[in-house]
Amino acid sequence: MSESQPNNDIENQEQHGQTSDPNAVPVASDAQEQPNGPDQGQAGAGSAESAEAGTSDFAHYGLSEEILRSLDTLGYKNPTPVQQQVIPQALAGKDVTVKSQTGSGKTAAYGIPLCELLQWEESRPQALILTPTRELADQVKEDMMNIGRFKRIKAAAIYGKQPFDRQKRELMQRNHVVVGTPGRVMDHIEKDTIDLERIQYLIIDEADEMLSMGFIEQLEKIIKQLPKERVTMLFSATLPKDVESLCHRYMRSPVDIEIGSASDKRQTQIQHKLYTVGEKAKAALLHKVTVTENPDSCIIFCRTQANVDAVSAQLDRLGYPSSKIHGGMEQDDRNRVMNEFRAGQFRYLVATDVAARGIDIDRITHVINYDLPMEKESYVHRTGRTGRAGQSGTAITFVTPFEDKFLASIERYIGFELPRFEEPSAHMVAEAQAAFDRKLRDRPAAKKSRGEELNANIMKLYFNGGKKKKLRNVDFVGTIARIEGVTADDIGIISIQETVTYVDILNGKGNLVLKAMQETTIKGKQLKVQKART
Repeated sequence: MSESQPNNDIENQEQHGQTSDPNAVPVASDAQEQPNGPDQGQAGAGSAESAEAGTSDFAHYGLSEEILRSLDTLGYKNPTPVQQQVIPQALAGKDVTVKSQTGSGKTAAYGIPLCELLQWEESRPQALILTPTRELADQVKEDMMNIGRFKRIKAAAIYGKQPFDRQKRELMQRNHVVVGTPGRVMDHIEKDTIDLERIQYLIIDEADEMLSMGFIEQLEKIIKQLPKERVTMLFSATLPKDVESLCHRYMRSPVDIEIGSASDKRQTQIQHKLYTVGEKAKAALLHKVTVTENPDSCIIFCRTQANVDAVSAQLDRLGYPSSKIHGGMEQDDRNRVMNEFRAGQFRYLVATDVAARGIDIDRITHVINYDLPMEKESYVHRTGRTGRAGQSGTAITFVTPFEDKFLASIERYIGFELPRFEEPSAHMVAEAQAAFDRKLRDRPAAKKSRGEELNANIMKLYFNGGKKKKLRNVDFVGTIARIEGVTADDIGIISIQETVTYVDILNGKGNLVLKAMQETTIKGKQLKVQKART
């Protein structure tokens, strides 16, 4: 079965405002946060109690120098509660189920031990990570390669709406980790273009999202194709019965870990505000609220693609630095928008739920629910985009007089009533206008990505020779390591393709190697070498 069917179902909901089963759990996106602020939950009871919950330094886990070096460069100082619980169990080879809210550091919780355990010498995939969305697959791939950078861990991401043949060629290269959406992974299994025989680790990320998006059947089919002797780790914001059943069928005495309770949605860090407004008056209210709140960085959630387009057009007319993202856009455009928002190139992002899944962006000060989410869990997932990593945030929700039932469901789920606010008066807007206009004129502060500092001393080199010239990893390593002032430790990931090869040069040695290789042969062949454009 192709991935396109579940995704089209979700994207049709964007287009027409339809909702799925009200009891289904919507998507909570959690690419890894690295909170260093207050604890964001309490470790659950059960067999996980033996974990090193008190460990406050990654060095205590016995990690290799290469992994510790990456973590230090990435800014990972102290493990979060979920990392404290998961890392020791994963390193011990235990199956685990983890229930933890968005923003708790789940991806690093499995990414760190996984990169530690992977064997670089093995050229076939050792780990399969399944994610519900394309954006999250890309983020997880990047995070795995960042954490494993100095161990030369290589990862590939495969998902729909990307050329299948290009993915097929990438899967023929050395990959320690494959990250993918269930539909596209299943496509590769059916076409026998993915090697799963050496898979030792299966990670199911955001399992409840897989359920809500209709991926559970595909998930089970994939699991049946994997070696039975493996470690399985499942991560989920909630654990619906179907997900629990999945755990019992395919996991071996899993260690159950829960961070925070069902009613603890990190609300202490988020100020909630509710405005009752008619549908036609939302646009005017949005303008007043954004002026008086004056966000540094804001996501505006809409229920449908049409609303995203309309709100985005409104912001453009008002001169807001903004962009939009939804399921009707091409994947390359979605990636570009997300990267620009992460980099702080604009302050306002208008998004649907399906397109916003997997968002991992630091310092979102405000979330505005322009349309009330129909599913109660989705409120938590949306508002979880702010107040991350111990920071404060503001979550503003517009509700129409006809949405009482959905509002009541949300309030029961989060355990408190949303504070009601009156529409900002003309006087309040006028007082705030000057400060708002100043910020509108100022370019948002550029945000460094988590891997930017890590990659600062890395140069990727392009060579115009690959498999067709019978070149191997050892040929590049042996040649480059003979350059004076360079050792094998200065050589990172090597990607040998049919006609070209890319080599990461670490530790600021890129220019030295580039100059030397312009006059050095590899396996008797003089190759063209230059700094890679990618």
